[in-house]
Amino acid sequence: MIVSLNWLREYVTLDESAEDIAERLTMSGLNLESIEPHGKDAAIDLEVTSNRPDCLGHIGVAREASVLVGQPLKIPDPQPAAEGGPVDQAAALEIEDLDLCPAYIARVIEGVTVRPSPDWLQQRLECIGVTPINNIVDVTNYVLMECGQPLHAFDLDRLSGRRILVRRGRKNEAITGIDHREYRLTPEMCAIADAEQAVAIGGIMGGAETEINEQTKNVLIEVAQFRPLSIHRAARMLKLHSPSSYRFERRVNEQWLDWASRRCCELILQTGGGTLCTGSLVAGSIPEWRPEPVQLRFAQVRRILGIEVAPDQCVEILERLGLILHERTADAATFVPPSWRRDLTREADLIEEVARIHGYEQIPEDRPIPVVAATRTVAERVDDRIRSTLVAAGFCEAVTFSFIRPETQALFTPPVEAESLTIVPAAGDYGDTLRSSLIPSLLACRNENVRHGNLDAELFELARVYLSADPRRPEGQPRRIGLVSGRSFAELRGVVDAVAQAICPGARVTVAPLDVPQIVSGRGALLSLDGADWGWMGEIDRDAEGVQQLKLRDGVTVAELDIQTLVAAADLVPAAQPVAGFQAVQRDLNLVLDEEVTWQSLSETVRETAGESLEDVRFVEQYRGKHIAAGKKSYVASLVFRAPDRTLTGEEVDESVAGVVAACGQKLGAALR
Repeated sequence: MIVSLNWLREYVTLDESAEDIAERLTMSGLNLESIEPHGKDAAIDLEVTSNRPDCLGHIGVAREASVLVGQPLKIPDPQPAAEGGPVDQAAALEIEDLDLCPAYIARVIEGVTVRPSPDWLQQRLECIGVTPINNIVDVTNYVLMECGQPLHAFDLDRLSGRRILVRRGRKNEAITGIDHREYRLTPEMCAIADAEQAVAIGGIMGGAETEINEQTKNVLIEVAQFRPLSIHRAARMLKLHSPSSYRFERRVNEQWLDWASRRCCELILQTGGGTLCTGSLVAGSIPEWRPEPVQLRFAQVRRILGIEVAPDQCVEILERLGLILHERTADAATFVPPSWRRDLTREADLIEEVARIHGYEQIPEDRPIPVVAATRTVAERVDDRIRSTLVAAGFCEAVTFSFIRPETQALFTPPVEAESLTIVPAAGDYGDTLRSSLIPSLLACRNENVRHGNLDAELFELARVYLSADPRRPEGQPRRIGLVSGRSFAELRGVVDAVAQAICPGARVTVAPLDVPQIVSGRGALLSLDGADWGWMGEIDRDAEGVQQLKLRDGVTVAELDIQTLVAAADLVPAAQPVAGFQAVQRDLNLVLDEEVTWQSLSETVRETAGESLEDVRFVEQYRGKHIAAGKKSYVASLVFRAPDRTLTGEEVDESVAGVVAACGQKLGAALR
């Protein structure tokens, strides 16, 4: 932002030199780029950060300077004389799409004389690098650089129907800008149109068809608010960036729309004559500025800055910056930020304002600041352990959006009750549905990897899912682990067990049948960790409704696990166990059981009856077919026995095995094959 020193002096008394003013502005956060002399004036180039759009105009910079030098700020109060007929008889205004343009103000001046601007106006613009064109266009540029609000002047007689319609651009609609280049609009862009065609690209550039020229007699002045994101996208798509788009992208202060409109009309009447029509055309609405008060605790100023700033001085600095004192006690004060400082939302923001105005140079370089070593929480340590375990297992971490499209949500139906939550407005092509499961996002991500030739993408993600918007339900937004893999069901189960053992050594993972439309029948399982619900896993049915759209070329297995369950059971520093000093004895049992008997029930029966010397029960294989009756199956289980103080004898092991076989026969109807 280039400012003129003489122009700044219109709003605040500045006896200091350009160098001194630039130095003080730099120390307060507006970094100096350069100072260039311009006759009896000086052009000061300042770097304005993206959170300070209020300083993209001379009044905003003058406000900063007035606080720094302790002088009052003088802002013009434009009251142009309206002596013409009603404005609604001279022109018409309508907004068709409030999403792109929430507010629009138009005024009309009839009988203007277009001519070169007076010397003072040309000198101001030339000092800051703006080329003078004519008095009407120069005034719109002057007000833009004065208050940071973009404006545009239309030749009213060249507007078809003397009408302004704010709408979306039409596909392949063409417009010639005032730079005499042709641009193609899209429905995502805001177009300013008359009764027949687009005459300006909203918030970016006017059109050549209605630009001001020497024959112009009647002028329509536009002042509007456009959505920052839509302007940013349009400017990038068109490769067209302008001083107006730069400011709209950073959000203008809509509370000053009418001021800018009146100021522009006042200066046009002074430089070009004419008659201002009575009233103004207003479309859309300007919401009343009602921000939440922000509290400043005086003790926090000392704690964060490391120096003492008197409470009265803190209050004085903030009030001079335009904040309104809402309430004050001995220990704290509450302030209401002004409309031009939307970045002041937290206590830390107010402390920063106090620091930069009081002076960063007032903070000693060697001031000791108490530092307390931070301790990682159990949840953070669990996250690290999960990541290291999964990366070691060959997985890559993915980061996907929390909101998805409805067709992506349909890829997987989680076995939990969840509300259908949406965000407004939608995030464009990314969708508007808050996900209730991580699996759809990861499935789409794996499919995208496959499309690009990465056929074995093993992905995991740690993120929240959204089951409820009710703040009284803390479980409504749990953190989950999502896994998507090309491995078999058994291999993925091994990965799940590895995660459990890495966080909770000795914990038992048990399963129950899972029935989900997108899971292959018999290949889904609900998971429990030591009896607590933990999640689910399964093999995706590639022919299921919704999943077909992905056209998966290979089998895919998925799992989703609750992180809080792991945190609650975490044992991150397990006790050391001595290495076994005696040999283990292994026995394999081949048992024939009814089809409905699960491995889990068999293994639990073995553990309950094998005695204290049983060290482990391992699944070997299952079999159905020849030599096995219909409705039956066989499980091969490997039992490992070991005693801590001696080598077990064959007789002891045989006795334990006999007890196991008897118990399995009694409880499960099992028989040795």
